[in-house]
Amino acid sequence: MAIESTAIPLPSEIVMPFAGWKLVEEKDLGFVFVVLVGLAGAVGSLAGSLIEYFVARAGGRPLIEKYGKYLLITNTDLDRADRWFETRGDLTVFVARMIPGVRGFIAIPAGIARMNVWKFALFTFVGALPWTFGLALGGFLLGANYEAIRSATRPFDIPIILAILGLAVWFVWHRVREIRAESREAALAATSLNTDE
Repeated sequence: MAIESTAIPLPSEIVMPFAGWKLVEEKDLGFVFVVLVGLAGAVGSLAGSLIEYFVARAGGRPLIEKYGKYLLITNTDLDRADRWFETRGDLTVFVARMIPGVRGFIAIPAGIARMNVWKFALFTFVGALPWTFGLALGGFLLGANYEAIRSATRPFDIPIILAILGLAVWFVWHRVREIRAESREAALAATSLNTDE
């Protein structure tokens, strides 16, 4: 969970249900351990988010502007995040912890905006807990029926994988085009500025 919260793609949707099933159901541990697994997941989310928060806070916007393109973050994204964060920062951190794809990146605008670290930690933990607990509980409840569920869903594996790969390729292609367009605009603006001087 800490790894996922540092923007490295290790989805909680895989980790937490598996933890709920294997660590609880398979070991004949009770419901109390599902709560503990959910808490452990939330603590992991907080730990990873704090690392990302302090990196973004130390480097600030210049760091993200320089290296954000490698994470497919555009300057337009940064501007949008700044505007959104100024008015709804606390709520944004809380809600974003429950949104797949966003949850691993929310610490970046929080760090850049220099959100109070205690508030950031509180809203991150409180936002992550229902998500991690829910996923662990799902694994706990469905784990005993894993084979039946797996045999029913197996025919959909290849179409789902192809659809996900297609969406990922489209997303990366679209983002690379946006980043290149921003780079061209910046280069033209710099050239125009040098010509004017």
